Amino acid sequence: MAKEAEVREATAEEVLKQYDKESNTREFNGMMKCIVSVIAILFAVFQLYTGIFGVLDAHLQRAVHLGFALSLVYVLFPGRKSWSRASLHPIDGVLAVLGAAAPAYIVVEYSELVMRSGMVTSADLVFGLIGVLLVLEATRRVVGIPMVMVATFFLAYAFLGPYMPDLLAHRGLDLEELVGHLFYTTEGIFGIPLGVSATFIYLFILFGVYLEITGLGKFFIDIANAVAGWASGGPAKVAVLSSGLMGTVSGSSVANVAGTGCFTIPMMKKLGYHKNFAGAVEAASSTGGQLMPPVMGAAAFLMAEFVGVPYIEIIGAAAIPALLYFTGIWLGVHFEAKKNNLKGIPREELPNTWTLLKEKGHLAIPLIVIVYLLVDGYTPMRAALVAIALSIIASALRKATRVPLKELFWGLEKGSKGVLGVVVACASAGIIIGVVTKTGVGLKLASVLIELSGGLLLPTMFFTMLTSILLGMGVPTTANYVITSTIAAPALLELGVPVLAAHMFVFYFGIIADITPPVALAAFAGSAISGGKPLKTAINASKLAVAAFLIPYIFVYSPVLLLIDATPLTLVMAVATALIGMVGLSASLIGYFVAPTSMLERIILFAGGILLVDPGAMTDIIGLGVLAVGFAIQFMKRKRLARS
Repeated sequence: MAKEAEVREATAEEVLKQYDKESNTREFNGMMKCIVSVIAILFAVFQLYTGIFGVLDAHLQRAVHLGFALSLVYVLFPGRKSWSRASLHPIDGVLAVLGAAAPAYIVVEYSELVMRSGMVTSADLVFGLIGVLLVLEATRRVVGIPMVMVATFFLAYAFLGPYMPDLLAHRGLDLEELVGHLFYTTEGIFGIPLGVSATFIYLFILFGVYLEITGLGKFFIDIANAVAGWASGGPAKVAVLSSGLMGTVSGSSVANVAGTGCFTIPMMKKLGYHKNFAGAVEAASSTGGQLMPPVMGAAAFLMAEFVGVPYIEIIGAAAIPALLYFTGIWLGVHFEAKKNNLKGIPREELPNTWTLLKEKGHLAIPLIVIVYLLVDGYTPMRAALVAIALSIIASALRKATRVPLKELFWGLEKGSKGVLGVVVACASAGIIIGVVTKTGVGLKLASVLIELSGGLLLPTMFFTMLTSILLGMGVPTTANYVITSTIAAPALLELGVPVLAAHMFVFYFGIIADITPPVALAAFAGSAISGGKPLKTAINASKLAVAAFLIPYIFVYSPVLLLIDATPLTLVMAVATALIGMVGLSASLIGYFVAPTSMLERIILFAGGILLVDPGAMTDIIGLGVLAVGFAIQFMKRKRLARS
């Protein structure tokens, strides 16, 4: 067992390094290792101290936060693949010092900067320009080229405004004006995204680290095995359940695939699932983890700030779409198992549910408490602090789950390292937002999309979907949402779509980019573990995640799924009919309900499913009628097959 665990851990690490740039760091020994640990722990102490005793002024809090992050990025992430991963390159050492110095300039000169607000001195220009360039280079190292390209495009647009087509033209900015806006205001690099990172997100990531240290991730997999492992196609259902549970605290689709996929994918293949399908199940489930409340890849906190509603409303709005998404995947793996007569794991080989709950159920107490606190009106920061303390206390309740003191300090270090990708992505996204606010290009891009679609909502939604998927390819969840909400969402808002529905629409399609060909990082990570073909894995994952391609259209037309203007009756009806509709859609795409389907039967099931997923009395009545015909044909076919 120990050897199997080592193999799984090595596989997960290899997949992460290949597909997740945030995991591809240097590994130091000796004095350098101690220095990195000290910086990371000091970073954690600063965040915990300000979380407990009160945050600093916005610009100061964010500057210190970014300074710690940039110094760690340049120490941990080599600038070139050929540079050593065991020692610090001199250039990276210099950049690490500058990464701390540029934000520190704001801290040291804060009073002077406030007094001369709007005026940029030569020293301001030098430190500000260094800061902007360091953020871009850090983005290249940690997040990837796509994000850098988008940010660079907007920087170029800031200078080239007078030379743009009439619809996108503006007066243009000079270097001093641009740097002043991006680095010395809270509308650029130090804007809302970095502000959320410097408060809520860091603490939630640290909370997730402590949950992982206490063994909650393994508990999720074990409990999913106990609940669903025996069923038809059990291991695939375990993948859906465990990935959904892990997604409540995880911040990355790829990390989710690597973490749970090393357990679930080999089990699926052993049962008889094709390797392309096994990798797809894990990829689709892990990507769905980013849509699952309460964390949603840390984007939930940003969405609350951008939309201007309490965080708990974001969680409530995301709950039903996430339920429909995972229901679709669950049904897909169920019908695939029935189609290929794939049995579950014998019950005697599975852990006992009650035994698991008695031995490790206490590890889930912090998750339950944090949801209660958020519902009760606690701020996300306060709820996260309480949950971090509870995760440590809960683990100490039993000797088997007790965390050694050394591990607690290691958790602080790991939390600081785990937040680096989010910090850099938020800072880089701040560059984009800064240019948008300074030039007003957001509304201009919205006008372009509306003009392309002739001012009609459905075509505008289609173009917004394509834009969100394109912008989301290869970009982490947090940055993904910031970019799509800044560039794509305004088009929907211009046509009167409720602000929460518009933001959730672009968020969904930005996330689905992780499994949408051709750049489907989560699907590629799943194929690396399964040994399948990346493109076929991505296509299968997209089929399983069909709900994510349909539900955003539905909640724009009928926001009741997001709890907007919902009554108990309309909500129950919308959820019930949508769940029945998902049965039809999944059966159609897999080609099996209770018997293999013909092409005509698949069309009938698909049409009925689509009509039922769309809330509305007329569509529900027609959809139920169409599905009833499709189900009746299937049951009669099963009887004929049984007789023959």
